Amino acid sequence: MKKAILTFVALAFALAVIAPAFAGETPQEKPASKPALKTELVRLKYYPGHAMRDLINTYLSRDGRISQGPDSKILVVSDYPENIEKVLQAIRQIDVKPADLQFTVQLILGSEAEEKGAEPLPNDPVLRELRSLLKYKSYSPLDTSLIRALDGADTEVRLGGEAEFEFRIRPKVIKDEKTSLIQMEVRLRRIAVAGMPPNVTSAKVEYITTDLIGTTLNVKPGDKTVVGVSKLDGTGKGLILIISGKIVE
Repeated sequence: MKKAILTFVALAFALAVIAPAFAGETPQEKPASKPALKTELVRLKYYPGHAMRDLINTYLSRDGRISQGPDSKILVVSDYPENIEKVLQAIRQIDVKPADLQFTVQLILGSEAEEKGAEPLPNDPVLRELRSLLKYKSYSPLDTSLIRALDGADTEVRLGGEAEFEFRIRPKVIKDEKTSLIQMEVRLRRIAVAGMPPNVTSAKVEYITTDLIGTTLNVKPGDKTVVGVSKLDGTGKGLILIISGKIVE
């Protein structure tokens, strides 16, 4: 009996020594390999390249890369296939032709004195309300201009008989399921030539720029609205900016 117990102990000791040695030779599972990266050449049609790069970066993994192509409208994107697909889907939704808009801009000159020869203004509701609010004694049209612009892009034109007014607009179309609005940043400036010394013909021409109206507003397509009024210092007159816009389908 004692001999059997000693034999069992010896066998258990041998197994304890040998088992780890065999365990160390057991092949281990290799970590799963990452899928190969995919490279895509992206050609943009409308959306600015620098802005699109910022957007694409939000979809890339740590291994993803984006670089500039031969021009600003070509981007080279490299990442895992599922991320590349997300990038391409986002580009398809964003890189679309911007809305085409048309604006009618009117400059009206109001005066505290009766102006002889002033042209009568059209009798529409906006101008009738204008007369009741501003209390100028006479109103006359200074300029009317038809302007085409793209959604999200700056457009500048000169207004006035001597092109002394600079008008800038940056429109943005805001749409939901029921309505559309045109949000616009508007600026009107007066640019005048500074006085030059007499008998000097070679002096460099200098300009004086005066900001008259600067604002952001929302209008419904087709509506006409008064953007703002700017008093012309020391003249008893005021410049009134009126605008209406529509989306060109």
